[in-house]
Amino acid sequence: MTHGENYPYAGAEALRARILAALHRVVDPEVAMSIVDVGLVYGVTVTPERLHVLLTMTSAACPVADVILDDAFTELEAVAPPGMAVDIELVWEPPWTTDRMSASAKAFMGW
Repeated sequence: MTHGENYPYAGAEALRARILAALHRVVDPEVAMSIVDVGLVYGVTVTPERLHVLLTMTSAACPVADVILDDAFTELEAVAPPGMAVDIELVWEPPWTTDRMSASAKAFMGW
């Protein structure tokens, strides 16, 4: 994990910064922070055919999950090369905890 990521990344280095920037543009409306800072991104894998992202939510009852997933898809599709499929997988394991939050997110929350 480098370049401001708090998740594993596997794939083309040429796309890494664009994908990270796209994910930073997706905001969790409940806390007004990017999904990267909140720690909702569990991993990114890029192959020539597919951009696969593992996302979670802070809880299974998250009322804005659809908004976050739709926004993430829109942002990632905008940076994916033509013809590359964008696949976002919602996962629940391991469960999200505040330990996944970035230092700046924890500071913003006053922790």
